[in-house]
Amino acid sequence: MGDVVNLKRFKKRGEREQAAKQAEANRALFGRTKSERARDEFLGERNARVLDQHRIENGDAS
Repeated sequence: MGDVVNLKRFKKRGEREQAAKQAEANRALFGRTKSERARDEFLGERNARVLDQHRIENGDAS
């Protein structure tokens, strides 16, 4: 016969694991220094400018 599983304990364990994953994602996203955030913002803006410079614009709309 199968093992008896306490569903409340199983549910709580799943919620804790999910919370741990969310906390890890938040640490990666928000746990950066001001200089790291400024660098990422600068690189994002620079990449957008470079991409816009290489855009080919045609007169005909498709």
